[in-house]
Amino acid sequence: MNRVYFKATNSYEDREEIDGAGVALFKHLVEAEGLQLESFIPLKVHFGEKGNKTFIQPQNFLGLIQHLKDSNIGSEYIETNVLYRGQRTTEESHRALAVAHGFTQLPIHIADGEIGSDYELVEINKKHFKSCMIAKGIAKQKQIIVLSHFKGHILAGFGGAIKQLAMGCAARGGKLAQHANSVPEISFLKCRGCRVCGSRCPAKAITVNKKAKIHKDKCVGCAACMAVCPYGAIKNSWLASMTKPFYERLAEYAYAAAMGKNNIYITYALNITKHCDCEGHPMAPITKDLGIFASTDPIAIDQACLDMLDKQEGKKVFKKGRSVLAYGEEIGLGSRSYQLIEL
Repeated sequence: MNRVYFKATNSYEDREEIDGAGVALFKHLVEAEGLQLESFIPLKVHFGEKGNKTFIQPQNFLGLIQHLKDSNIGSEYIETNVLYRGQRTTEESHRALAVAHGFTQLPIHIADGEIGSDYELVEINKKHFKSCMIAKGIAKQKQIIVLSHFKGHILAGFGGAIKQLAMGCAARGGKLAQHANSVPEISFLKCRGCRVCGSRCPAKAITVNKKAKIHKDKCVGCAACMAVCPYGAIKNSWLASMTKPFYERLAEYAYAAAMGKNNIYITYALNITKHCDCEGHPMAPITKDLGIFASTDPIAIDQACLDMLDKQEGKKVFKKGRSVLAYGEEIGLGSRSYQLIEL
């Protein structure tokens, strides 16, 4: 049975308490679990979409960053580009947003490159995927500190360590594959026939006459065309995500992202909102803060967050998406059984 360590916090406004709790949990986890730390450990974060106010801000990581420096461990903020169009679609605007949101304490590494097409195929041989497109800068790491914000999500039901691994560590094509529509769609009305998509397609799968056309037999699903289209004419179908296999695909990508790594998971169950930090508008928390969790098991830590929230509210708050835990356990990502140890 894997252990999940927990420290309650009184309020998200008490940044000093949260910062101290995060580094205390990290130190305790490393000692209690007898972990060997690499000489370089990136911090996997979410920079928050432009307009979002409830993402976990970098002031809460200062103690952890300083502890790594004091231990002569190199680090960086590491993240990947998103599938949809926004400030985090390309490396340049993504990096600028991160800086604007205060992530200046460490170098910033957008791990899947300029337009989300830099990846390594990680072989897993599971039910939905034989291999997964994991961002190149993440695939090569031996150990990552996965810093997650526990909250709701419109498609996944809830977001925590598993989603931070699955969507957060996948290159753009991997995100598209998880949404079960590996070939993007082109809007006939929006397409201007500008040829930008064709010129940037690494598989030469797009031809343009008056309008662009994606040839499904050549498309590799990297979704680079979605990032570079200046008119927003290329998109994926979100409807394909609203099925049970979607949660299984999430679990398989999380498995690929974590495979072979000695990761540490720290989850901030604070500012718990109904939807995700990818939504670029202010949101109000839907419940009281819980605190901070830490573990070496991404399934156990997500299960612990859900269990504590359910107990606090006297009901299941995030009902959708919990099957990801059972399937993730089935394929060896982690265990739903855990021992909670409160500091």
